[in-house]
Amino acid sequence: MSFQPPLGQGAGYGVVVGLGFAFAFGMIVTTFVLKRYNNELQTSEMFSTAGRTVKSGLVASAVVSSWTWAATLLQSSGVAYRYGVSGPFWYASGATVQIILFATIAIELKRRAPNAHTFLEVIRARYGGITHIVFMVFGIFTNILVTSMLLTGGSAVVTSLTGVPTAAACFLLPVGVVLYTMFGGIKATFLTDYAHTVVIIVILLTFAFTAYATNDQLGSPSKVYDLVVAAAKAHPVPGNKDGSYMTMRSKEGAIFFVINIVGNFGTVFCDNGYYNKAIAASPVDALPGYIMGGLSWFAIPWLAATTMGLAALALEGHPNFPYPGRMLDADVSAGLVLPTAAVAMMGKGGAVATLLLVFMAVTSAMSAELIAVSSIWTYDFYQTYINPKATGKQLIYMSHSMVIGFAIAMAAWSTALHYIGISMGYLYLLMGVIISSAVLPATLTLMWSGQNWAAATFSPILGFACALIAWLVTAKKQGGQLNVATTGANNPMLAGNVVALLSPLIFVPVLTFAAGGLQHYDWLSMKAIRKGDDHDLAAEANVDLEQLPGERSNSVIEEEAEQTKLLRASKIARYMTVFMTIALLVLWPMPMYGSGYVFSKKFFTGWVVVGILWMFCSAFCVGLYPLWEGRKTSSHTFKSIFLDITGKKKFGKNVVHGEAALVEDSGPGTPTEKVAELPGKQ
Repeated sequence: MSFQPPLGQGAGYGVVVGLGFAFAFGMIVTTFVLKRYNNELQTSEMFSTAGRTVKSGLVASAVVSSWTWAATLLQSSGVAYRYGVSGPFWYASGATVQIILFATIAIELKRRAPNAHTFLEVIRARYGGITHIVFMVFGIFTNILVTSMLLTGGSAVVTSLTGVPTAAACFLLPVGVVLYTMFGGIKATFLTDYAHTVVIIVILLTFAFTAYATNDQLGSPSKVYDLVVAAAKAHPVPGNKDGSYMTMRSKEGAIFFVINIVGNFGTVFCDNGYYNKAIAASPVDALPGYIMGGLSWFAIPWLAATTMGLAALALEGHPNFPYPGRMLDADVSAGLVLPTAAVAMMGKGGAVATLLLVFMAVTSAMSAELIAVSSIWTYDFYQTYINPKATGKQLIYMSHSMVIGFAIAMAAWSTALHYIGISMGYLYLLMGVIISSAVLPATLTLMWSGQNWAAATFSPILGFACALIAWLVTAKKQGGQLNVATTGANNPMLAGNVVALLSPLIFVPVLTFAAGGLQHYDWLSMKAIRKGDDHDLAAEANVDLEQLPGERSNSVIEEEAEQTKLLRASKIARYMTVFMTIALLVLWPMPMYGSGYVFSKKFFTGWVVVGILWMFCSAFCVGLYPLWEGRKTSSHTFKSIFLDITGKKKFGKNVVHGEAALVEDSGPGTPTEKVAELPGKQ
């Protein structure tokens, strides 16, 4: 970093520690309110699954928040700075299709294993312990890589903007997250995800309107276009059509696109956090939640990077630009393009906005990772191999222990990565090499009855070995030696990523037919997965476990009706997700790439306007719609608080309240939908 931090260390510590504790306090209060007025008890099931009753609006905002890593904002702006307008689009489309395609997996998970807590439980139910352990390793690797990216990227920005030591930022960023995750479980992550998403969208819209409407140096798409065209004349982009930043025809951008797609398949399909959200959604809300979330998320990296990456290019050489010349490549890789552009456009205001933005992105995504790892530790390791008869209290204790332990371990690990020179950009390119060989076998576990034990167990391991070989051999051949620079180059990363994702296409059929033939699995063992036993916690709180959200058993008729709805949703999901994937990866970008079209000023203006309008649609889907969906529950809660404060009605732990809220909180077809119709509840 070659410029002085625009903010003092006090501002850095204030945001990182102060906001963290503010969110933690807010979740402590929220947990108390939900328990007192809405009959919600923090059982092991509530901690990991939120009673399986979350509606589509909150699912969408949680998907957006979890997928908005520090890298989403920082890495996407970096590729815009390097490759021009193609970078933001390749980043956005290459990472949206995974969320949209995952909607199909989410529905199949709800249909095949309605009581699962993690996707690893499904693996074990079908294939047994050895395969379970293989996928557990890949799942944990995924969580480690994602959390490493969050903390390395977040701490680099905190340091560049405030001067807070990177090691301090790595250890302090998780503190507030740990507190509110422990108190509220996955419900806390849904609620804080909503708040974080709203703040992120507001800040990004502020950046966009500053760059394209109000800024003195920029102020319009036309001015930004002229300045970026001038920048291309000063330093043409190798591999881009005519060296221009204003074209989709970019050789290095296309290589990044492939790496991006492959790596993000791994971080969605192997990350237990996304399965957690699918599990927590009510059955009919999983599909619309993931589709809305994926399409809403698209606008975030697309508009953020088109605004901030191009603003950095346009303002280079201006007196307000923090660097004397071009940005250093190491700083671009560390994710400093966005904060640099924000400071150049808005001064200290831009630095504060960026600090808030990165804090929100890091903490919201990290809470999902903490829940994901604690679920794996609690249900896939502790309850499976150590204490199969664990009580609800013991399961909660293990979940809390892992939340704390993983946060400390990752803070230390991310600090070590900083000191050995591994940046967020390097980890982003590397992730597919490490984990993507598990994507196809994990998907086929839920989607194909024919994949046998040998294919599921050995394909990820063989794919991982082939990917490492392809990555390191290419790096050695092209760079002459193995170091951070040569192994982090685009071509070696491309080779490793592609081999990791595609090699199981060979290994799965070969191992399936060579080692015992098709399995012909009947899916019954997945349905046999059972919920945690929380009777001890319910008895201690003096409430009936059946009256808690998601705890009542379905009747046979309700079960059949739910399965019918899920089967219909599954068919819709397959057609819809394939169409959207083709549209985002082929129909939209490929004609512009193939033709080598260089944007005109009018076309660029339209491009920016579409991005801003898309962001407003995202704001409606994940900002306003969840409020509308939860209006009855919110009304019930505020009314109960008013009655309690004024003494008109008593609420306490020995009185069971909240049946109305249970009805309102449930999506159609969920276990709590018809509580009011049970005998004695009239």
